[in-house]
Amino acid sequence: MTTAGTGDPLGEALSVLDAFMAALNRGDEAGVNAAFHFPHVRLASGTVTVWQKAGDYALEGFRARAGDGWAESRWDERTPIHVGASKVHLAVQFSRWRGDGSLIGRYKSIYIVTRQDGRWGVQARSSFAQ
Repeated sequence: MTTAGTGDPLGEALSVLDAFMAALNRGDEAGVNAAFHFPHVRLASGTVTVWQKAGDYALEGFRARAGDGWAESRWDERTPIHVGASKVHLAVQFSRWRGDGSLIGRYKSIYIVTRQDGRWGVQARSSFAQ
């Protein structure tokens, strides 16, 4: 994943989000795990889920909640809330799409991207998505 070096925490965080979305859309489970830091936390649908280590996050669970006919997701908005040298909070909105181009839904979330051991990764997400 992205390593420190540019001196641009926001740019690094956005790069990690791009890598995450690209891996998700190509069905690359290892790539999605590589975009995360662990333990990784997700708050959604009244549930807190924690994946303890790399490899624990499985795309099967995502596909089960993504919506009927899900084919891809896209970033609609990524607005920084707080930017620090080793942590970035972002208000995001993403959309989920079917293969026929129809919209499943748009979802507001907060993503926390952190730098640990010289590497940036998504540490936590709080989402209104399922």
